Amino acid sequence: MSLTMRFCGAAGTVTGSCYWLTTSQASFLVDCGMFQGNKTLQALNYEPFPFEAAEIDFVLQTHAHIDHSGLLPKLYASGFRGAVHMTSGTRDLLSFMLADSAFIQEMETEQLNRRNARRGRPQVAPAYTKADAAECLRLFRAVDYERWVEASPGIRFRLWNAGHILGSASIELEILQEGQEKPLRLLFSGDIGPDHKLFHPDPEASSDFDDVICESTYGGRARTRRNEEERREILAHEVRAALQAGGNLLIPSFAVERTQELLADLTLLEQSGAIDHAPVFLDSPLAIRATEVFERHARELEHLSRQPHLIDNPNIRFTETVDESKAINRIRGGAIILAASGMCDAGRIRHHLRQHLWRPDSTVLLVGYQAPGTLGRLLSDGASEVTIQGEPVKVRARIREIDVYSGHADHGELVDWIGDRMPIRQLILTHGDPEAGAALREAVVATGFAADHVVLPQIDDVFDLESGRLVPGDRRKARRVEPDVIVRPDWHNDAAQLLLDIREEIDRAADDRARKVVIRRLRRALEES
Repeated sequence: MSLTMRFCGAAGTVTGSCYWLTTSQASFLVDCGMFQGNKTLQALNYEPFPFEAAEIDFVLQTHAHIDHSGLLPKLYASGFRGAVHMTSGTRDLLSFMLADSAFIQEMETEQLNRRNARRGRPQVAPAYTKADAAECLRLFRAVDYERWVEASPGIRFRLWNAGHILGSASIELEILQEGQEKPLRLLFSGDIGPDHKLFHPDPEASSDFDDVICESTYGGRARTRRNEEERREILAHEVRAALQAGGNLLIPSFAVERTQELLADLTLLEQSGAIDHAPVFLDSPLAIRATEVFERHARELEHLSRQPHLIDNPNIRFTETVDESKAINRIRGGAIILAASGMCDAGRIRHHLRQHLWRPDSTVLLVGYQAPGTLGRLLSDGASEVTIQGEPVKVRARIREIDVYSGHADHGELVDWIGDRMPIRQLILTHGDPEAGAALREAVVATGFAADHVVLPQIDDVFDLESGRLVPGDRRKARRVEPDVIVRPDWHNDAAQLLLDIREEIDRAADDRARKVVIRRLRRALEES
């Protein structure tokens, strides 16, 4: 049997990380992530896996973010019963993150089925349930950093601290095929953290590999390096400006890591007098659980011992219940509200955005990557009106962005990380938009790396690890999604924008007669099509 790797996600996009490796000894996955972004991508979460789950022997998990781990319960529900190897930090985070993801699946499916019933459409099932999420936890196996573990005869791995979030790892892998004297050596970067990141050491790993599979999220994008004081001053400037505007400050924040960094810095800024004391609401049950895990792992995290305690901090108000979350709406100004999700695609932040986007005195501060097709990207791109929970909302709030809390290495740091892993026979760039991957490829080639040994795969491409040859797609069937659909708003986004444009055109009409003219033109266009 040939030694192959199929890119089941995170190829030509930053989401759905999943690599399926097949050897003569075993069939296994590196990551099993959920697709996020536009609805065409999200639909893949409900389709069958491109492999038989029951035939997967084990999974190697880089970290807990849902775009890397979110389909593990579905894998279990589909028949997988092997071990899932990860760090203890990743295990502790996933113990509640997967349950939260399942709750969202069930809640959104219930809402959709109510709409489908009214429209006469068939009912749909969630990608997985809370029971699936609970059951799959039994398969998790915690592994220490930098310790070799045999996953299967002839296959061993060890984990290196990737410096991205609590428990994140790059995975070094050795595969000894029958008849070979030396094993094939691979390295999966996972998500690589930036240098000098709060809570974590700089990312590290070994060197001298046959194949390195490296993320390219920030390929082509350089950040100005900021120390702790500079980072906090940038945040302080945004907070002061938002509160001076008179409204509330909304921060859509990723529940794991980003939220904890912001809480620590907001507390220090208030204690130092750099910003006025203001109520800080953490309106995310998931982020509250993650913060508790951070406290338990404080000894493993740099700086946390000298940072303020995050859980018993009287400046931070934790709102777990729905009623507590709704009560925040009574506060019209002077509050800081952190809520998930970071791309505004789910969770309580959408409720707060619906309440505040139309207010000119409100501020929305985006602090992380916004994938194409998400509500966060629409706001980042300057949309004047958006649709939230089926309701059009004018965007009059101040939309601000800062990039000093990114959990990803930037362009230069990625180039340096790759250089430190040399020599490398074949470099495979994944987990990035096409422009990011192309920019990183160009930079690596400029350092002297052979251009024909840098590969940019697409979803469902297959890579022959023995010959170093990329086979586009699956010869037996079409790709699950075409590459051009991934990197731009899909038809769902286009349809939502069209409805907003129609409503705006009708509202702009001078009188009822003019409105009827607009409607007749639209009907005529539909009849002609």
